[in-house]
Amino acid sequence: MDYQKSINTALEILHKDLAEFNGKFKPANSANNYYAPGENVDWTTGFHTGQYWLAYELTGDEKFKEAALKHVDSFLHRIENRIDVDNHDMGFLYTLSCVAAWRLVGSETGRKAAIMAADNLITRYHEKGEFVQAWGELGSPYDYRMIIDCMMNMPLLYWASVETGDQKYANIANKHMATSVKNLVREDYSTFHTFFFDMETGAPLKGVTAQGYKDSSPWARGQAWGVYGLALNYKYTQNPECIELFYPVTDFFLSRLPQDLVCYWDLDFTDGDGEEKDASAAAIAACGMLEMAKYLPAEKAAYYTGWAKKITEALAKGYAAKPEESNGLLLQGVYCKKSPYNTVPNKGVNECNIWGDYYWLELLTRLTTDWEIYW
Repeated sequence: MDYQKSINTALEILHKDLAEFNGKFKPANSANNYYAPGENVDWTTGFHTGQYWLAYELTGDEKFKEAALKHVDSFLHRIENRIDVDNHDMGFLYTLSCVAAWRLVGSETGRKAAIMAADNLITRYHEKGEFVQAWGELGSPYDYRMIIDCMMNMPLLYWASVETGDQKYANIANKHMATSVKNLVREDYSTFHTFFFDMETGAPLKGVTAQGYKDSSPWARGQAWGVYGLALNYKYTQNPECIELFYPVTDFFLSRLPQDLVCYWDLDFTDGDGEEKDASAAAIAACGMLEMAKYLPAEKAAYYTGWAKKITEALAKGYAAKPEESNGLLLQGVYCKKSPYNTVPNKGVNECNIWGDYYWLELLTRLTTDWEIYW
């Protein structure tokens, strides 16, 4: 496929956005495939800034850099004033915005904000259970749990240890990751979305879902977080267990793909079930395959790179937005969908999701450049 053509389309959409979103942020999902400008709240705004940094790298256009740096100022304000930061999502928020700013243009504001975010993240670590709590009030029995998404937040802690010389961040990341691989992967190598621990002893209790179809089903985006999260944590730890798990966790994801290779929102579903696709999960998983391919034997690397390219082609053919139909980049995502068995409302169903837009552009960037990752 013509990757550059897909990149050019994405960049055209982002360039048109610059005036409307001047200092503002796209929310988690579109409405009728269009985002409206909003404030720097929720766990997702870093994905908007990350798109601007990718666009800056791809084009050298100073307008993207200026837009990203406005966002960085907002992220420093957010962490200094503790605006919607009582959660584990500091990596999603600050890696793609502020760590990227430090790495790409030496932004001291970005570095300061990212270290503050890492300090905030480690306050959610529990010695009993050895994990970073995802949501909710610290010390609440209902919220004494981890989620698979948090694998993606650990690179912020590894980065903070390198920047500060203090190993406390990396030590917590290592412990959280060890707990993740022990508890979030089922016997068939599908994954739990979220896992509870006993507050008094730290003993593992049970895995359940919040956003998947049901507790026993494989939520597609969660499985994709597992694929990418294992790759990222191998990058920082060289722990062979990450590669050992990557193979079957990724193969499970691939085994549940429908005919057009873009997964449904839960991997229990297939063609004919009448359910929605989640293109964002497909893009996340493909990025994870390309990341882990860097560390695999040649034959295995070629295998997973080949799958990532097939998924990219499928997304380009049927899911990539055109400038006349959306101000997002990737259509047909699912933030969350209500089922008889889960705990969420319908939100962002068959819409652009801001993380899907980001991972689509990251995927294309990976396939066309020797990209130094922000994670």
